[in-house]
Amino acid sequence: MSTKKPYYITTAIAYTSGKPHIGNTYEAILADAIARYKRAEGYDVFFQTGTDEHGQKIEEKAQEAGVSPKKFVDGVAEEIKNIWDMMNTSYDKFMRTTDEYHELQVQKIFKKLYDQGDIYKGYYEGLYCTPCESFFTESQLVDGKCPDCGREVQPAKEDAYFFRMSKYADRLIQHINDHPEFIQPVSRKNEMMNNFLIPGLQDLCVSRTSFTWGIPVSFDPKHVTYVWLDALTNYITGIGYDCDGNHTEQFKKLWPADLHLIGKDIIRFHTIYWPIFLMALDLPLPKQIFGHPWLLQGDGKMSKSKGNVLYADTLVDFFGVDAVRYFVLHEMPFDNDGVITWELMVERMNSDLANILGNLVNRTISMSNKYFGGVVTNAGAAEAVDEDLKAVVLEEVKAVHEKMDHLRVADAMTHIFNIFRRSNKYIDETTPWTLAKDEALKDRLATVLYNLTEAITIGASLLDSFMPETSVKIFTQLNTTKRDLADMDKFGLYPSGNKVTEKPEILFARMDIKEVLEKVEAMQAAETQGEAAEEATDGIDIEPKEEITYDDFAKLQFQVGEIIACEEVPKSKKLLCSQVRIGSNVRQIVSGIKAHYTPEEMVGKKVMVVVNLKPAKLAGVMSEGMLLCAEDAEGNLSLMVPEKPMPAGAEIC
Repeated sequence: MSTKKPYYITTAIAYTSGKPHIGNTYEAILADAIARYKRAEGYDVFFQTGTDEHGQKIEEKAQEAGVSPKKFVDGVAEEIKNIWDMMNTSYDKFMRTTDEYHELQVQKIFKKLYDQGDIYKGYYEGLYCTPCESFFTESQLVDGKCPDCGREVQPAKEDAYFFRMSKYADRLIQHINDHPEFIQPVSRKNEMMNNFLIPGLQDLCVSRTSFTWGIPVSFDPKHVTYVWLDALTNYITGIGYDCDGNHTEQFKKLWPADLHLIGKDIIRFHTIYWPIFLMALDLPLPKQIFGHPWLLQGDGKMSKSKGNVLYADTLVDFFGVDAVRYFVLHEMPFDNDGVITWELMVERMNSDLANILGNLVNRTISMSNKYFGGVVTNAGAAEAVDEDLKAVVLEEVKAVHEKMDHLRVADAMTHIFNIFRRSNKYIDETTPWTLAKDEALKDRLATVLYNLTEAITIGASLLDSFMPETSVKIFTQLNTTKRDLADMDKFGLYPSGNKVTEKPEILFARMDIKEVLEKVEAMQAAETQGEAAEEATDGIDIEPKEEITYDDFAKLQFQVGEIIACEEVPKSKKLLCSQVRIGSNVRQIVSGIKAHYTPEEMVGKKVMVVVNLKPAKLAGVMSEGMLLCAEDAEGNLSLMVPEKPMPAGAEIC
């Protein structure tokens, strides 16, 4: 039996309505980095992730796809699991809410809470957001739309069971006040206290009758268990919780969880609903809930409606697994949103990975081979600069430990790379190529290369939790193994006389930003056209006319276009960039209508398009046509749209 202290970490389970983008995937990578680091610290870690598979949105998606909900979620769950595996996440269990044991326990939990008076039957009348599967009052809406996702809401009324949230509110407030570490970062705690708990909690709807894809309420089967009572309980059912009290040894060992890692958009459900459910079940609360920020594409949240979604497998094809892991972990601040762009990815690839790390390892091994046949020896010919290198390395080790204790993963990675930066500086300070010219300085040269090899070994050992494949490559080339974290307070443990590899491997190759962007543009164009062709059931094509200038206005060709994606043009106060389907083709059109339409309002509109206007760049973005608008005396614009439904591609004559 293990004597190690257990550590139970979970991610939010991914919703199986579709393929997760890189922002969703970031959470699994972040949890994996924390789990790996805790294992290195000596903890007996159990890392659980998985999929949330019930709800109205999934039922509708399955209907659109012409398959059963179970078949639909089976396919998406497998895709999500494959992405988690591709990103080298070391989870111990992949949980699915369609697992038979989970469904049985949810039914028993529902009945237990009903029997003890925490759940009662009533009806719900309000405004419902299907994508978020949440009810809202009129006052909770933002500009008349869902406060969480910004989409339209619909009036809904139905019989439902409710949970008495207010019964436990004071107890939860007291717990949060007594445990300042419970909700992190502090900004998330303040938001929950000030916006929800202190104003007073409304009872929570915990069943639905308007759809059937869910776990039936055992004693009232026309009701299915509402998403949060189903999904949140995975954290206990996944490790063997039994509502009758016959818990597994694993549950007794692991609960309460040490860390629930979730996105900031679902912080309310995890820090209010979930703790109250646990109180009602007479179970201890998790030790900490961390609501991480979002990873944004450019300057906005990723969404299919904006056409700005990036997927992990696409990024891996360009950069490799560990480069993507490095980027999302390093670029995400502790409590502010991070940004991902192709340009920034290439910049980090070239500067941090290829230059600072890859070049350091390559140069060190190459010099050891050139000057000593690959044998690394500590000849003891020390100088003052060596002590500074050692001091910096050991201080950075302490800083990494301290940052990881507070889940500041991005900061920890910065400190690791400070070791590599200092090592590169050490090469410049000691100039091994100069030492090699003097036989009398041979011992000094050997000592310098030994110190470099030792510093790299320490840095790579720390890096193992974040970029495991890269660390293994470094250890293999240095002919050594990962250093235990407990030995990181010592400098000089690399075995003197060890021999490094003869031919160092290029860890990361530099990339040309222009070539990358050209490939991205071609890829996106192919994907957009492929999606458009797939959707174009009512599209027609006409013979294109020759390109024209503005003087040839009478020759202009007009067609109906359908806007399938739209986003703001960066650094422009006026421009929107739309992807417009015209027949079986898709064109990019830039328009000065930002003051009159949001990107979300644009998507789905049928519009009138000038299609044979000569392409031109506006604010650095290529535009391949013009959208027709009407303008009143006050300068208000209105898109010209067909009076009756018309297929995308229809000629306007």
